[in-house]
Amino acid sequence: MNALKVFNTMSRRKELFTPLKAGGVRMYVCGVTVYDECHLGHARSAVVFDVICRYLEHLNFEVTFVKNFTDIDDKIIKRAEQESVPWQTVTGRYIDAYHRDMERLGVRLATLEPKATEHVNEIVTLIQALIEKDIAYPVGPDVYFHITAFPRYGALSKRKLDEMQAGARIEVDERKRHPMDFALWKGAKPGEPSWDSPWGAGRPGWHIECSAMAIRHLGETFDIHGGGEDLIFPHHENEIAQSECATGKEFARYWVHNGLVTIDQEKMSKSLGNFFTIREIFEKFPASAPVTAEILRFFLLSTHYRSPIDFSDKALRQARAGLNNFYDLFKRLEEGSAQRLPGKAEWQKVLTRIARSVEEAMDDDFNTPAALASLQKFRSDVNRRLHAGLSSSEGQEALGVFRKCGQILGLFQVPSSDWEFGQAVVAGPTDPLMDYPPTVVVSSKASIDDSEIERLLEERQQARARKDWTRADAVRQELAERGIAIEDRADGSTTWKR
Repeated sequence: MNALKVFNTMSRRKELFTPLKAGGVRMYVCGVTVYDECHLGHARSAVVFDVICRYLEHLNFEVTFVKNFTDIDDKIIKRAEQESVPWQTVTGRYIDAYHRDMERLGVRLATLEPKATEHVNEIVTLIQALIEKDIAYPVGPDVYFHITAFPRYGALSKRKLDEMQAGARIEVDERKRHPMDFALWKGAKPGEPSWDSPWGAGRPGWHIECSAMAIRHLGETFDIHGGGEDLIFPHHENEIAQSECATGKEFARYWVHNGLVTIDQEKMSKSLGNFFTIREIFEKFPASAPVTAEILRFFLLSTHYRSPIDFSDKALRQARAGLNNFYDLFKRLEEGSAQRLPGKAEWQKVLTRIARSVEEAMDDDFNTPAALASLQKFRSDVNRRLHAGLSSSEGQEALGVFRKCGQILGLFQVPSSDWEFGQAVVAGPTDPLMDYPPTVVVSSKASIDDSEIERLLEERQQARARKDWTRADAVRQELAERGIAIEDRADGSTTWKR
């Protein structure tokens, strides 16, 4: 029986997830406006809804996932004018850039990725239906939605219309019935791209395009509508108003919104100079230890999707350290052992229990930090068992659980032999990333020959024999700084690797 609970922005509480159609989920997520490179905020939203889709599929739902492109907009027109190129050149370039970035993030393609300009007929039909109900009205070549015609306006954002009007900076437009009425159709200006309509040449407003595409591909009512929390008002509020006025039906049953991203605890902003595109993060940040898809995903998923998340160099290093601990274990599991633990039945219970704990975390509103915590606990447990004695088959079974649970998160899918451990980060005695036994995350560049390694290891062994722990730890640190990870085995021997 499905136990998934989802926090619904509309009700402000977690609700048992029950799709309209048994066995199927229809989900719409607002995509990007393709006038520039995608930034870190786009990366977070993309990863969040990729994981939600993966988990729904893990629960054996057939998911129809629609994520749109806004490919006509004031910003697109302005960029085309600045570059003296057709607007289609701008949108084509940045749609390609979006797909490049999603591939780098390990984000799978949506089931459908419609473009606004491919749905102008559906948009015109939807606007016409609203005009016939006197809920929308043309003013020359423009068409506006009459906001007071929808009494529930503000239900999603929990705002009252009079308060919104008092706090808004609204340009006086005597043509509007109400100052906060919003544009469904914009009459064409000279030189701008336009399409024919009953009200004259023009182009769609931003809000109406998502309603038209969602209804066209998912129906008048569907299961999940998602996006960043910055879209709650006015975009999603306007979508609800125009869609439900046109159809007379509930638009979406669950509203899911991810939190925003800050940079070193400041709002991400081009004006502040702390604005990072996805491309920059992968290609330039940080130069000493290149970021991979799994590192960025591990960072993003370590915070609950509804909470704000702060991006920093330190956060990326911590994400790398956490993944290094997992991949170090994976390598040792693949090496195998001839020893065995007591009781095959007991081991199977352990494996079943960890898989269920990950599902229980995800059932609680897609709680990825709790899922990762369960996997980290399992990692420590497997480390203990590995040192006590774990058979090759049991090790492979543990590795299979890590890989299968990792598929939900888009993690642990890199062959361990291909994993690059990156720059040195030594876990201290109180560090929450501490493995069992203590491990050292090592530099990808070693500068020491084998004979010197063996000499230092012998010196360390002698220091340990006389209980000179300060010197023994200093040798471990020196080796770590020179790119060598060492591991003390249960039989008293020490192994090393670059």
